[in-house]
Amino acid sequence: MTSHVDQVLGPSDDTVSFIQPRAMFFVTVLWVVAAAWVLILGFYLVLAVVFGARPGPEDIVVYAEIAMIVPMIASAVVLLVLYRRLGWLHTSVHGIDFAATGRKPVHLPWSGIASVGLHGRGPFTELVVTPIGDDYAQVLDGPGFAPRTRRRGEERSYVVDVGLMSPGPDVLLAELHRRIPSKV
Repeated sequence: MTSHVDQVLGPSDDTVSFIQPRAMFFVTVLWVVAAAWVLILGFYLVLAVVFGARPGPEDIVVYAEIAMIVPMIASAVVLLVLYRRLGWLHTSVHGIDFAATGRKPVHLPWSGIASVGLHGRGPFTELVVTPIGDDYAQVLDGPGFAPRTRRRGEERSYVVDVGLMSPGPDVLLAELHRRIPSKV
């Protein structure tokens, strides 16, 4: 870390934490997987009928069971893999710390942020944090892959999935506006 990092004195209880609740994550993955799986099964069933198969009532029951069981198992496996690596974000007087799902955490002091913004809607909302320079962002030790980034020319931004975070993206935006009103 270089010498331009803020040496802020302030209350230690001024931290606001945003987390992804595991139950919300599981249900969202469940519905996304279920929607895709039902479309795949429907397409398979149409192709089977086109090529001469005549499903009976017992086949319909099997397809209904598969349509319900496979998304549940797939969602459970995804949650087990990412159980301790769901996204989070903390704001304090010292800056912002965040980690996207399955990624290493990043720390940015408030003076090192050029801009922040929300992109997307609903559970797919993302927070895009652009530092003033690459040397302001400090990738912290922890499990996971490298932080999610987005490049536009020479500018690198960090991306965090915040759509499922509690409290929601609107509260996050209000908190960021409170901390850095000219950059939100």
